[in-house]
Amino acid sequence: MARSDSGDSSESFGELVKTVIYALLIALIFRVFFFQPFSIPSSSMKSTLLIGDYLFVSKYAYGYSRHSMPFSPPLFEGRIWEGQPERGDVIVFKNRRDGNKDYIKRLMGLPGETIQVIEGVVHIDDVPVGLRRIEDFIEPVEGGSYRSQLCSDYTMVGEERMCVKEQYVETLPNGVEHLILNTDRNRTNNDNTRKYVVPEGQYFFMGDNRDNSSDSRKIGPVPFVDLIGRAELIFLSSEGSPLSFWEWRFNRFLNWID
Repeated sequence: MARSDSGDSSESFGELVKTVIYALLIALIFRVFFFQPFSIPSSSMKSTLLIGDYLFVSKYAYGYSRHSMPFSPPLFEGRIWEGQPERGDVIVFKNRRDGNKDYIKRLMGLPGETIQVIEGVVHIDDVPVGLRRIEDFIEPVEGGSYRSQLCSDYTMVGEERMCVKEQYVETLPNGVEHLILNTDRNRTNNDNTRKYVVPEGQYFFMGDNRDNSSDSRKIGPVPFVDLIGRAELIFLSSEGSPLSFWEWRFNRFLNWID
């Protein structure tokens, strides 16, 4: 009986190992070919995306490059089964100037176009995009220090100091509309830039939080091969740890990303 019990235990352990391996392979295939989870680490895409938002990024939207796989192995050059990104897409890409870290920004400029910001307004091929002022975006002062945060103004809500940011609806030439923040109009280099020419095979990206974003105004255009995928859906959002359900922002769950 002892030998039989040992044999059963070995078979059970073997089945468990196979199950784990199959599960890992399925998860890897899902991540490489379909959707990759991504968390928002900074405020550069406010108010569209907030710190603590967890997204699904579609890997198939623009085809596949080596960056579609974990650790970006150099298995092939360029992209396969490629699809073209559209202006206004929110895209995750590799930033070569920052150790190949993943960045997430909005696609503003296509190959061959010129991009320039004049008095806080984006001009594409010398034509300004549409802007419509809407209600202010109001949030608590970060870290308790209002001097280190870009705000259009400050206000008090009860005993808490709040940061007020001007909010606009920006309309791109293809009709895509999205929200942007402009917090420090005409006081930073971001509000008045030189004219950028987008090279062939590359794209120009900007954050929706225009005065608090490290984007193509600083890092330059992004090669097509460095695009990872299109941000599609917020599946979870939390003001703290994703395990702390009392800090979840339920109103942001399952929101499609515009």
